[in-house]
Amino acid sequence: MKILITGGAGFIASHIADAYIKLGHDVVIIDNLSTGFEENINPKAKFYKLDITSPEIIEVFEKEKFDIISHHAAQMNVRFSVENPIIDSNINILGSLNLYEAAVKTGVKKVIFASTGGAVYGETDIIPTPETTELRPCSPYGISKLTNEKFLFYYNQVYNLDYTILRYANVFGSRQNPQGEAGVVAIFINKMLSREQPIINGDGLYTRDYIHISDVVGANILSLNDNKPNIYNIGTGIETTTNEIFRIIKNSINADCSEVHGEAKKGEQRRSCISYKKIKQELNWEPKVSLEQGIKETVDFFRNKNL
Repeated sequence: MKILITGGAGFIASHIADAYIKLGHDVVIIDNLSTGFEENINPKAKFYKLDITSPEIIEVFEKEKFDIISHHAAQMNVRFSVENPIIDSNINILGSLNLYEAAVKTGVKKVIFASTGGAVYGETDIIPTPETTELRPCSPYGISKLTNEKFLFYYNQVYNLDYTILRYANVFGSRQNPQGEAGVVAIFINKMLSREQPIINGDGLYTRDYIHISDVVGANILSLNDNKPNIYNIGTGIETTTNEIFRIIKNSINADCSEVHGEAKKGEQRRSCISYKKIKQELNWEPKVSLEQGIKETVDFFRNKNL
């Protein structure tokens, strides 16, 4: 199949591109390199340096004739979205609509959409959170992801465009950008390896569900052949506090740093942990990499990169 991967120079999507190429698929990447890195792009992929909001998108679709879109390009900084909701919506909603319109005009069969398993649910008392939980996003970022989900339902109903929506937990692993706000694992590892002091926001008792990149790739592979519109959580169902993450990384690196706390971030979601029961039942997917094993592999990646 010919697969378009948007955001394919980024952390998550570049791993997916590698996996699809290994399976023998023809992969094309669109990325504006605003947060991704050209070094992440598989040399066997065809690359267009292009923004998803660009009117040139339709020309690429007409030329390449894609079968499937793996849509990962996004403004993914939750705090930025709070401060700049118009910019966030322009990229995450209008940019996506630009892709979907091009898709239905050129015969694309399916979209695999990278949604969020934290921001679309918001605060909830149901932990681990299943897909049936009421959606109460409390950030423009979460709203934009949910809006995409609703638009994909629309395009399926009106144009028969198939879709699989994957609501990711907190993904971590090699190639994660330690300069971003969405990757505390990468941030802490980079700080400790550089012998700098990491700062834990607030009391460090905020919880997240940490999923290794290889397990996310596995879910994307299975999604290629999921033959009906579906929404799946991609997580471990395990809550881990920021304090625990700090200690696991510190022990893995044997770092000489203290547990220092700073101010809490306003509007930070307190708990986030999602159930993977549905995708286990329907596609036989489950996480295979433990948090400790995944952190060890991620530490090794950053250590080798810094040599």
